[in-house]
Amino acid sequence: MIMIIGGQFQGKTEYAKTVFGFRDEEILDGEKCDINAVFSAKCVNNFHKLIERILEKNEDPVRFCERLCGENNRAVIIMNEVGCGIIPLRKNDRILRENVGKSGCMIAKNSEKVIRIFCGIPEKIKGDLP
Repeated sequence: MIMIIGGQFQGKTEYAKTVFGFRDEEILDGEKCDINAVFSAKCVNNFHKLIERILEKNEDPVRFCERLCGENNRAVIIMNEVGCGIIPLRKNDRILRENVGKSGCMIAKNSEKVIRIFCGIPEKIKGDLP
């Protein structure tokens, strides 16, 4: 598994397309894809949005990520870093932020590479840059 993380609009998806050769149709969008499709996907973008959808269904995103790591350990997961900045005022937003963070930790722990993208520049967090 490979995790690509960074802020909104920092070039994460373009990096994945360039480095791993993904075509648009090979990249699932976590905001609107079939949730179960991620278990066989090559690449999942907006994974933080998928976590939000899982929470809306009153399911445990951490358990979902455990299953994902077991069943699709070759996937490239792209997600926004949502843990920086001001702590949200609304309880649901804090719960989302906490669960995205926990899920990200699970994905990172099970990934052979973790890459942070900042202004389009990759930074190695874990493993070697491809």
